[in-house]
Amino acid sequence: MGWLIDTSIWIAVERGRLGAADIHAITGQEPVYLSPINVAEMQFGLEMLRTGTTKQKAAAALRRLRRKPQLRITVETAEVFGALAATLKKAGRGADFRIHDLWLAAQAIERNFTLLTSNAKDFQDIPRLKMIAMRVP
Repeated sequence: MGWLIDTSIWIAVERGRLGAADIHAITGQEPVYLSPINVAEMQFGLEMLRTGTTKQKAAAALRRLRRKPQLRITVETAEVFGALAATLKKAGRGADFRIHDLWLAAQAIERNFTLLTSNAKDFQDIPRLKMIAMRVP
């Protein structure tokens, strides 16, 4: 068993709204992983910032984040993603889902990991996903 952490949680930690102890209280001794999707979302945010102190802090946060153990996106991940996207579309959800969230869910499902997020609504109707929603102060 392991944990995949949603970008919203990584951002809350970087902003000081959550601490490592808060995450550990939920994940315990089980391994915690970073997804390339987390890096993509954070890189996007970084690229949208103007040059300055905020951008420098965001770049430093991204460098720290990249030191975490990372999961790879595999062919098996892609198969799970495709099946989930089709299931959601057939259920009428269509394009309302966020592609990045679906990739995170596919990685968690493929590996039988639990996803830790602060945005439960983004993941609540994804079949077979084990998820814990964490309140961010």
